[in-house]
Amino acid sequence: MKKEIKSKKEAWLHAVRLRTLPLALASIFAGSFLAEWQESFRWEILLLASLTTIFLQILSNLSNDYGDTVHGADSAERKGPVRAVQSGMISLAEMKRAMYLFGILSLVSGLLLLYFAVQDWKLFALFLGLGLAAIWAAISYTSGSNPYGYAGLGDISVFLFFGLLGVLGTFFLHTLSFEPLILLIGISLGLFSTAVLNINNIRDIESDQKAGKKSIPVRIGRKAAVRYNWGLLAGGYFCLIGFAIFSDHLFSLLAILAWPLMMKVGYGVQHAQSSAETDPFLKKMALSTLLWVILFGVGLLF
Repeated sequence: MKKEIKSKKEAWLHAVRLRTLPLALASIFAGSFLAEWQESFRWEILLLASLTTIFLQILSNLSNDYGDTVHGADSAERKGPVRAVQSGMISLAEMKRAMYLFGILSLVSGLLLLYFAVQDWKLFALFLGLGLAAIWAAISYTSGSNPYGYAGLGDISVFLFFGLLGVLGTFFLHTLSFEPLILLIGISLGLFSTAVLNINNIRDIESDQKAGKKSIPVRIGRKAAVRYNWGLLAGGYFCLIGFAIFSDHLFSLLAILAWPLMMKVGYGVQHAQSSAETDPFLKKMALSTLLWVILFGVGLLF
């Protein structure tokens, strides 16, 4: 399953993990679609929020590569794709410098976003705090002396940052207002994003177990983790249906067209016999989530 890394450039591309970026952008796009629905969309907010999110996601990926190597989850026995530091092409010191770089880029981009979005200093301080929390969450998932990912708290973090905070925060920065119904879309995206992490953890269940990483699949076992995965997918669509009914906007149900793809992912994960067979469904779930957002947005606006 593992592909040998032959150059430092290839190692950095592995570390950045481009396939995770569509999922990172999903909540930004959803919040922006909802802002346009309320006739308050701003292009500069979309662009700067997207840029900040990309920097944060790359920071998280680099930190994950660094932290799992330090804590032993990226050992030779790991069955997932080879990591950059694990390959020997990138040193721990180089990875740490890259983490500092993307941490700074995230902060600068976030400050620019807030500069254009809010004028009230209290709101500025609130969102700055949320931004710093996002940077901390990206770094400390698997890095540091007590990474929360190793305690099985990654699902909660992903649900909050890729779902509720991502959607509600983006919507608020566009509109400077709050609409209770968008909570349902934030929950939907949070559940789908958590499903991506869950698939990742199902793939790595054996190596995580040996490294002491108590992810949800490690805690409850593979069969229960597969059932949990189905619950996440179904919950996301129940929230979509709730939004369509309570907002009286049935065209938003266009997103249901993504359900067959997500079902295929669910069945694929359920019947996969190895880590190698599970791995492709990570990318498929991330892309299915982005497609869900695009279909939702098209139905919402047109």
